[in-house]
Amino acid sequence: MLPASSTPQELATPVKRQNKILNFLNSKKVVPYIFVSPFILSFLVFSLYPSIKAIIMSFQKVLPGQVTYIGMNNYSRVFNPIFYKALSNTAIYVVLTVVILTIVPIILAVLLDSKLVKFKTFFRASLFLPSLASTIVAGMVFRLMFGETDTAAANQILNWLGAESMDWRYKAWSAMFLMVLLCCWKWMGVNILYFLAGLQNVPKELYEAAEIDGATTFQKFTNVTLPFLKPVTIFVATISVIGGFRMFEESFVFWEAGSPGNIGLTVVGYIYQQGIQQNDMGFGAAIGVILMLIIFVVSFIQLILTGAFKKEGQ
Repeated sequence: MLPASSTPQELATPVKRQNKILNFLNSKKVVPYIFVSPFILSFLVFSLYPSIKAIIMSFQKVLPGQVTYIGMNNYSRVFNPIFYKALSNTAIYVVLTVVILTIVPIILAVLLDSKLVKFKTFFRASLFLPSLASTIVAGMVFRLMFGETDTAAANQILNWLGAESMDWRYKAWSAMFLMVLLCCWKWMGVNILYFLAGLQNVPKELYEAAEIDGATTFQKFTNVTLPFLKPVTIFVATISVIGGFRMFEESFVFWEAGSPGNIGLTVVGYIYQQGIQQNDMGFGAAIGVILMLIIFVVSFIQLILTGAFKKEGQ
């Protein structure tokens, strides 16, 4: 019970404070930060903090119960033939996946957005479903399809065409083909949805004006569709570059024990090999820091070349 001597002003004070707090939390300056706070917290805990720890660890020799600072020794060991092989594999993988996962989804999205295709919802759902599958599970299926035996699905097709069976996982070009194919199969539908969302922002009046001027379908695509899809294209290309350099599962599922001649080794796979399998966490962290710098530089150059930093009208 409240004291008998409490005045109406004293009783109203807590209510006023509560209203001030609610007004403060509902203000336009505070609400955006409340909504983005989960991302900020998760970024600090799961991205920034591990990155700082990895940078510190790259200057250390980490053994069970013993940590020793060794300066730049780990970095001096990074640039070796195996790292260059892993980096070249990763670079080829990035180029192929970025080109395929940017150009093909644009074309498919335009087709799915046109009046020529029926059952659009069915095709959109069918193309998106692979992204829900686990990369490891899908990779095992691909591994069976592209097996070394004559009864494997891919070899049966080759035999039907009159060609000989192949050892798909033991040749450099076919190994890269398997990794790129698995990645494109999984993420094609997601990128198509990005471009479909971008197509909704293209004014229909521009297409009508282009038709009045006698523009062909290809001219409408190059002069109307592509300029409006530029922001989405930059976004898709950027996340494809980052995802390509971070690729690990597509390689691991085909060669969990290591690929012959390192034909399927990637930079992240090299980090796993040295940091986890060889228990050299400091060296693995140094490779990770180098990879982080490579991703930053490549992404920054890509954004400059695509004009992402230019203001509208420049």
